Amino acid sequence: MNSNYNREIIFSKHVIEMLTVANEYCLFLESASKYTTDDISAFLMKITPLLYLKGTLLPVIEVKDEWANEKFVTHENYLEVYNILTEKFKDFNHYMDVDNVSLNDTEINKNDLSEKVSDVYQDLKDFVLLYQKDGIASKENAVYDCKILFESRWGHKIISIMKVLHIKAYGVEKISE
Repeated sequence: MNSNYNREIIFSKHVIEMLTVANEYCLFLESASKYTTDDISAFLMKITPLLYLKGTLLPVIEVKDEWANEKFVTHENYLEVYNILTEKFKDFNHYMDVDNVSLNDTEINKNDLSEKVSDVYQDLKDFVLLYQKDGIASKENAVYDCKILFESRWGHKIISIMKVLHIKAYGVEKISE
């Protein structure tokens, strides 16, 4: 692939939209202490489906310089977001769910909503910060990592987050066969 092709990809509509939504998600969570639990839940119910959609639309890109890849979110940054969310979600933070790694998994696990939201924050904040650095190589790595991590990590977490928030907002109805 030539560099003009990658340049078109990293500045494409889908990448810029993903960057915009990811940045909005991160900025909101960084100020979550100012909001009520209902405000946070409502925000997440609206933005997580959009993040998932934007993640599916990320283009495939070839990285030329893997050395330009960096991580920015520290353990302390992660814990700041996590601790605020744990306090806000205290009444429904823990839930039981099938944490599928394959379609054949049937093991039910105890999950932590704050952890899932914070894990997505970490991946997306690293994407946003790396993309904002000067240089094509940083942007290529940002897009590449975001796509790979969507497929392997944060996409699945988004689905779990949406499920919990949907049940909290609307309850669960039994479906008869």
